[in-house]
Amino acid sequence: MPFKKSALLCRWGLLSTAAISRKNWKSIALSASGTITAVASRDAAKAQQFIDECSAEVPFAKPPAAVGDYDSLLSRDDVDAVYIALPTSLRKPWVLKAAAAGKHVLCEKPVADSAEDAAEMIDACRAAGVQFMDGVMFSHSSRLTAIRKAIDGDSGIGPLRRITSSFCFHGDESFQRGNIRVNSALESQGCLGDLGWYTLRMILWVMNFRMPTSVVAHTLKTMRGDSSPSDVPGEFSGELFFDGGVSAHFFCSFLVENQQLTTISGEKGYITLDDFVLPFYDAELAWGEHRHVLEIDNCRWNMQRHSARSAVVEYASGEPNAQEVNMIEAMNRCAISGKLDPHWPAIALKTQQLMEACRRSADAGGVRVKLSVQ
Repeated sequence: MPFKKSALLCRWGLLSTAAISRKNWKSIALSASGTITAVASRDAAKAQQFIDECSAEVPFAKPPAAVGDYDSLLSRDDVDAVYIALPTSLRKPWVLKAAAAGKHVLCEKPVADSAEDAAEMIDACRAAGVQFMDGVMFSHSSRLTAIRKAIDGDSGIGPLRRITSSFCFHGDESFQRGNIRVNSALESQGCLGDLGWYTLRMILWVMNFRMPTSVVAHTLKTMRGDSSPSDVPGEFSGELFFDGGVSAHFFCSFLVENQQLTTISGEKGYITLDDFVLPFYDAELAWGEHRHVLEIDNCRWNMQRHSARSAVVEYASGEPNAQEVNMIEAMNRCAISGKLDPHWPAIALKTQQLMEACRRSADAGGVRVKLSVQ
């Protein structure tokens, strides 16, 4: 591995063999201060198969143990932190159990079915002295630090006026019939939870995590898998309104081909990102800064293009400086030092509260929902 492992390691256990766990298997392997000691599934043979397949590409010096139930993993003395990638409807009880067992928690998003549940989970982790963090990888990218300067710096685009963000993919027929994300019993928020979480997080980040005062949202298309008890959002949009006149729009869909766009508009220019969640395969992460000028001289009208490409040196994925490895390292630091970072649970709860307000608006036919949380 590119990094020599530190003497002190955060020892990870994986609750679930979901596909995204494979990416974080590699992330933990690439981290300087993390290792995996156990993987749990409801079937020990399935956990062993997961370990064997991941180890064939990314081996650990000591292969993790296969565990046949989640409680047994939480009771292990060689697990400091757990990654919980179970369906959203199952996360709360296992986060509470992990906290009670003294394990730090990295939780996939959306973190809960409701803001009330999310607050209970976060409070339980705080009371147990363990870190809570959601699995939004782009929050740990060095690109955001650089873009913040492009927004707020002396030569930035501010003051802000408008933010737009979209995240979509086109689910095929098998997805629309059988994926857990179109099953209300497992993922009640549909595309709003799976994709909208990222667009809302990006908007909140631009606003320095200041909450909007109100939202208006619409479910544009519902979907229902073959075994789903009820419909879930399959395509969703919303408008967010902030103090000071800043507004934002987000769009997420299981029916539109791959896109992950964000535009940040200020009075002096605008910034564009077309890969804000999953960076395009490259050794650097880029964005555009635009300050176009309309030149008028009598009958002569020219819109002058003034665009610049900026970038940071950071691999898109699967390398020691990639955003998902940064996320793991952030959790490793908390676990090893015992110093909890309140920023991560705070922004997870705000994202959950904002998502829930948007869903309330949509379910009520697009009424304006006011938020009092700041």
